[in-house]
Amino acid sequence: MMACLMMKTRKKTRTIYVGSVPVGGKNPVVVQSMTKTYTADTRATVNQILSLEALGCEIIRLAVPDMTAAKALIKIKRSVRIPMIADIHFDWRLAMEALRQGIDGLRLNPGNIGARWKVREVVAAAGDIGIPIRIGVNAGSLEKDLLRKYGHPSPEALVESAGRSIHILEELGFRNIKISLKASDVLKTVGAYRLFSKQYDYPVHIGISEAGPPSTGIVKSAVGLGILLSEGIGDTIRVSLTADPAEEVRVAYAILASLGLRQKGVNIISCPTCGRCGIDMKRLVAKVENKVKKLDKPITVAVMGCIVNGPGEAREADVGIAGAKGKGIIFRKGKVIRSAGEPELLNELLKEIKAL
Repeated sequence: MMACLMMKTRKKTRTIYVGSVPVGGKNPVVVQSMTKTYTADTRATVNQILSLEALGCEIIRLAVPDMTAAKALIKIKRSVRIPMIADIHFDWRLAMEALRQGIDGLRLNPGNIGARWKVREVVAAAGDIGIPIRIGVNAGSLEKDLLRKYGHPSPEALVESAGRSIHILEELGFRNIKISLKASDVLKTVGAYRLFSKQYDYPVHIGISEAGPPSTGIVKSAVGLGILLSEGIGDTIRVSLTADPAEEVRVAYAILASLGLRQKGVNIISCPTCGRCGIDMKRLVAKVENKVKKLDKPITVAVMGCIVNGPGEAREADVGIAGAKGKGIIFRKGKVIRSAGEPELLNELLKEIKAL
């Protein structure tokens, strides 16, 4: 008999705080996303963050491309609850302004914001108020000398780039650091995080960069992040999709739930159907999904299309239904509790969910 595969123990990393949210150590993996509005459009940005908060997003990152966007941060912060991270590139003055505006974290690369004194100013200001810095290494913007050295953005090149930035901050006495090493290539990303986790104990933010549209991006993210999380690597997580950020949050929680790390809302399991199925499973599952999508109950609901095997296959579900042509059954933990006509199955299931 094959032994069950077990998840590795979570890698012990340092604990930092992004606002009031603890990251690293023994704390739960944190779900993060990024706004897709122009940050200076405060109404649109606040509305998007509030919608993500409702879905369970715990940290939000905002692009800060110019001073107008930087100066809008305080107004946005006053209207939302979750911590905000300012994403800064090239201009150290934007980082300084973001800190003055009350941001909870910075995402930047020390190497691309100019002279050493500029880095020193930002680090000193962040250190004075206890704001963490995420060093974001990306395969698409790797240093030219590292590309020449390794020939391509290999895992070794990504980790060396991260090490350079860490060294800069550590020399300035700053260790309130989080790291990300992202590529659009799943195996390169996994390799980089594995290598980094052997050398450093800083908390890591994991994600597959530019993963693509949902049809392919969800698969890439689930594979890459699933591998890392199963190996105990990852303190915050973002699923990067060319889609509404709400989809990023939903998928992130689905990945965590599939590994038994966290569950947000209702987990639906349903059979793929086969020649024995006598009901419209696709339609029924869609209705169940729509009815429970706003419920924040950490339960598993099964929707099965075969009354012969359905209860057994979904034995671990808290509650479920299994249907055949014209009729069906309702069960809890694999035990049948009653039967009902096919038209009543959905309502009967919802009654059981409400009672839990």
